[in-house]
Amino acid sequence: MRSLNFDSKKPLLYLIATPIGNMQEVSPRTIETLQNVDLIACEDTRVSGKLLSLLGISKPLFSLREHNEVSASEEIIKKILSGTKVAYMSDAGYPCISDPGARLVKLALQNGVNVTAISGPNAALNALVASGLCEDHFYFHGFLDAKENVKLEELRKLATREETLIFYEAPHRIQKTLQAMFTILGNRKACIARELTKKHEEYIRGGLEELSKIDPETLKGEMVIIVEGSLGEIKPDVNNDEIIQMVKNLTSMGLSTKDAIKKVAEATNINKNYIYKIYHVN
Repeated sequence: MRSLNFDSKKPLLYLIATPIGNMQEVSPRTIETLQNVDLIACEDTRVSGKLLSLLGISKPLFSLREHNEVSASEEIIKKILSGTKVAYMSDAGYPCISDPGARLVKLALQNGVNVTAISGPNAALNALVASGLCEDHFYFHGFLDAKENVKLEELRKLATREETLIFYEAPHRIQKTLQAMFTILGNRKACIARELTKKHEEYIRGGLEELSKIDPETLKGEMVIIVEGSLGEIKPDVNNDEIIQMVKNLTSMGLSTKDAIKKVAEATNINKNYIYKIYHVN
């Protein structure tokens, strides 16, 4: 189905990309759009309220966050269909990119509401183009799971991707995440980008082994981790349950757990530290 956003009788939902740190990155088009809508839906009304105040804009706010996304999306679509002009903005960066908004977009399209995005800052792209790593092809993953065994499995599935990998991470989890990356991906080239567009913006480039040893107390603010893609050195083709069973089969034949893990690592070309972790977690 084809539909022109700005030459159509259909209602239109505006997605607003907001600053990730530097307020000067608010575009004239963003300001004009926010001034012209009737209602601004947002992730956190307090955060968006401060931004709008700085811009001299006063509009009714409507909260749409992770925990109420379904019901809030339904209410917003009803308002749009009744003639209300609505924009949606997350706290920082683009809606839907590791932030709420995807359900709202899908529901809008299902109900004949067109959707447009007002361009703005994006942490992943900023970090990628300044990282020094290959930017021709990349894969955005966002946040890894907080559970250690799930995180390791996610990384193992990503290990064979040849594209540059992009992750988001919070300061309280950064050290464990970097250690997990080194365990599964090896000492690939990587870059940590933090405090993007702010006064203390910093890029830290090096191998994953080196980065995993950085004092986490020196890593503040939301971070983007850029990691070099696979060069064909890792070829995992079995799942965790199969790996564990292989180890059990060998130990039942009289091998020590250490030797069994070593043999499975050699047979599957999977890092033995990873096998050790998933075997003992289970």
